[in-house]
Amino acid sequence: MPPTKPIWSIRRICLISIIGFVSLLSIISISIISQQYINSYNTLAASHIQYWANILADESQDYLINSERQALNDNLSVAEKVPNLNYLHIYQRNKQTENVELFYSYKRNERRSAIAEKSNDYAHLSVPSLKEKYVEYMQAIKVGEQVIGYVYLQSNTEHIALLSDKLFITSTVLIVIIIIIAIFIALQLERYISAPFLTLINTIQIASRQKNFQQQCQTMPYREADMLGRNINILFTRMEKHIAQLDAAEQQSIEHSHELEDKINKRTAALKESNQDLLSTLEKLHQFQGQLVESEKMASLGDMVAGVAHEVNTPIGLGVTASTLLADRLEDIKTDFENKTLKSSQLKKFLNEGSENIAIIYRNLNRAADLISSFKKVAVDQSSEEVRTFKVKELLSEVLLTLRPQLHCLPYVIAIDCPDNLTIASKPGPINQILINLIMNSVIHGFENRESGQISITVMPLSNQLNILFKDDGHGVDESIKNKVFEPFTTTKRGEGGSGLGLHLVYNLVTQALGGTIVLNSELGKGVSVEINFPIN
Repeated sequence: MPPTKPIWSIRRICLISIIGFVSLLSIISISIISQQYINSYNTLAASHIQYWANILADESQDYLINSERQALNDNLSVAEKVPNLNYLHIYQRNKQTENVELFYSYKRNERRSAIAEKSNDYAHLSVPSLKEKYVEYMQAIKVGEQVIGYVYLQSNTEHIALLSDKLFITSTVLIVIIIIIAIFIALQLERYISAPFLTLINTIQIASRQKNFQQQCQTMPYREADMLGRNINILFTRMEKHIAQLDAAEQQSIEHSHELEDKINKRTAALKESNQDLLSTLEKLHQFQGQLVESEKMASLGDMVAGVAHEVNTPIGLGVTASTLLADRLEDIKTDFENKTLKSSQLKKFLNEGSENIAIIYRNLNRAADLISSFKKVAVDQSSEEVRTFKVKELLSEVLLTLRPQLHCLPYVIAIDCPDNLTIASKPGPINQILINLIMNSVIHGFENRESGQISITVMPLSNQLNILFKDDGHGVDESIKNKVFEPFTTTKRGEGGSGLGLHLVYNLVTQALGGTIVLNSELGKGVSVEINFPIN
């Protein structure tokens, strides 16, 4: 059996996808916009400090040339106009020593402490330097090409930090609002998506309770749901047809039994009178043989139908129970919401329970769908002897899945050894019937009164033929009947419901339907080995 894939609920997919996408997009967009705003303000601050540095350099030029320190101190009123100014230094280059000396200093707030001289920092301050709370810049004061001094400015940028905090708070609020809107949209979308599946569940529930397979699923708004509904309709139609066929076959079997009993009585009474009458009776028995073989096929299919119906009913019943519980809880939540008594804890509990119930519904619908799909393939193949191309490993898996209702409570192990990619062109219907009859023969006869048993099925291609080796470790076949096990009416269960046609049917399917050969080997107490070979394209 292939490994089970993880099951995700529709609700979880919608919520995670929409909320995740919207949240990520919102965070990225708002972060980019905020950063652009901050970068813009930083660029503006750098531009302003350069602008005022040019003005102050021009204002100070004459005072530096004439070394008029006091006049500069009295007349440099433009420093008061520089916005957000913290410190202003003007440096003079000594013509004789070429040393740079502080000529003038200014600080806007007298309570601020003085800063160290920047006379040697021109190299890295020739472009505006942005710090956490301020920006600083140093510009040369020139007369022609000669540098006569420098002007240093430090401006406060705390307003940019405040702007950054405001942007962060605003961005957080916007993201929360967007996530709430995304949750609302996701919930509405999930409700819209789940509605068709609730309709399917209701239809299946009616069919299951009333055993009325004339029910039909309505057209669904989604392609996947509509395909599921169409397949369920096909299944209902085929179930109805098979039930009718089984009823007819049962009635025919009863009639044939009565007829056969009457004829046997008549032939037995006439046995003493004529051997010719006996030969005539045997001839008619041979005619009925084919009919009984077909009845054996239909009985096998009937068992599968009953088993699959029981197996499908369980997951569907679980899904219905979960959906009913979810509907009741939704009605309670709706009532509390309308009465304005809904609490966040109630909503959270409802969301958790809803996720769990939807997961149960989804998981059990998938389980029922897998079983129905496998049964559909096996049933179609058994009713047809057409040649088609198929993977042998998948065919074996479908057969085991179809028999699971009959085998799941039994302590027997079935091992399959078959190449995963082995693909042949043959008749899957006869192969299905052969494997089902061999497995059930081992279970009924080989493992009778056994608490354990092992069956192995080995498949391998041999040139243009397929070899199937079937083995069990059961009781084996008694020597008295080993050479005639493929003959009709050979059984050890006569009087206990055994027809003696199971292995005869296998023999006919191998030799006639598939054009192959079959060999049985067995020792009493050591199990049975059946080797089958038939041509493949």
